[in-house]
Amino acid sequence: RLLKMEEFFPESFRLDMKDERNAFFELCKEEQIWICKPTCSNQGRGIFLLKNQAAVNTFQAKLHTTEEDQLNKKVSCKTPQARIVQRYIHHPLLLEGKKFDVRSYLLIACTAPYVLFFAQGYVRLTCTNYDAASDDLTAHLTNQYMQKKNPLYSQLKEETVWRMEHFNSFVNEKFRKVNGLPKDWVLTVFTKRMQQIMMQCFLAAKLKLERKLGYFDLIGCDFLIDENFKVWLLEMNANPALHTNCKVLRDIIPTMVYESL
Repeated sequence: RLLKMEEFFPESFRLDMKDERNAFFELCKEEQIWICKPTCSNQGRGIFLLKNQAAVNTFQAKLHTTEEDQLNKKVSCKTPQARIVQRYIHHPLLLEGKKFDVRSYLLIACTAPYVLFFAQGYVRLTCTNYDAASDDLTAHLTNQYMQKKNPLYSQLKEETVWRMEHFNSFVNEKFRKVNGLPKDWVLTVFTKRMQQIMMQCFLAAKLKLERKLGYFDLIGCDFLIDENFKVWLLEMNANPALHTNCKVLRDIIPTMVYESL
């Protein structure tokens, strides 16, 4: 079954496309949080939150000024980095009070013919408890590069990454009965949903991939679970981090790379 984007992807707008940009600024007149991300970037670089109407208005004015400067050739003709703005999911499921997401992997092993593999990854948690109103980006972005900026990271480093088996046991113990989940929800229902979403995205993009022998790509896919246990795809990364700066990553990353090869 083909999924509708709103079933798994937070409402998003491309700011480099005038009609989408105008639609976003028309829509976001109500008070809510949006997250703005540059494309072709990683490690949380260039990400910021639009948390109120004043921030949205300032951002809109900045984009308008940049556009006018380009039209008047006051600046170099280099196109500014494309960005998307995405509706922020401000009621995420929390693990011991902390926000988290899940990094899993899609391996496109071949495009002639198409051959795909899925690999479980790991859970990424923040150092501090979640507060939607916080101005500290380390409370909102879970990747290790961002968490390193938190003064608590050196003390809590090993607690910011969980194995999927640990996550599964935690959900069984803390959420299964209360939320009416089947046993091993993480390794069954959640895993199947991740695979379904990955396949949907692959089918949407496969004709843009080079169809030749030797094509090989490892994609890092980031998923968030909200408090109603709905699964959201946040983004897909063509250059996923392969660092091993804590014990869980030292166990998972080399094995995943070895199996990929």
